[in-house]
Amino acid sequence: MCDLVARTGRHQQRYRDGYRLVAGCIPFRYKYCAEECDDDPMKSVEVLMINSQSGPGLLFPKGGWENDETVKEAAVREAVEEAGVRGDLKKSLGYYCFKSKSHQDEFSPEGWCKAAMYALLVKEELSSWPEQSTRDRQWLPVPEAVEQCRHKWMEDALDVFSKWLTDKVSDIEEEDPISTPSSPLSPG
Repeated sequence: MCDLVARTGRHQQRYRDGYRLVAGCIPFRYKYCAEECDDDPMKSVEVLMINSQSGPGLLFPKGGWENDETVKEAAVREAVEEAGVRGDLKKSLGYYCFKSKSHQDEFSPEGWCKAAMYALLVKEELSSWPEQSTRDRQWLPVPEAVEQCRHKWMEDALDVFSKWLTDKVSDIEEEDPISTPSSPLSPG
């Protein structure tokens, strides 16, 4: 049985300039892959997606940012509630505006939302979580995740994530003192 309970209702929901404020993340993990990765960071990483409750396609966990929490706390909470994972936020992936057909209210009558998205390195996958009865989770390589995204704005966040990941790997390679020619550790 799950000890955690998902927050419900809108009494704590944040709004700004007609937008419902949302926080979410792209949960990711590094997978072991020997030769088949070919130094391609996209082959050594998987992202976690969840099913949509309102139609086909997959989503990243996200939900309302509430008054009693920071945006980062909201992103981490949504990862636990919707996807059943805990981890460390590693990178802000930016803000994304979208229109929600199911979340129109007096403060956002047209359903406009603004989502702050983060990369979340998964440290723990829970066996029980608040929305497990309505959410299935699926680990996917990044190229497959792009094909499965239900919303264009989530594809855009995934693109920013992919660029960050590629740059991160490039930075590591550039800092490697063994392979840097000017390094005092280099042979010759």
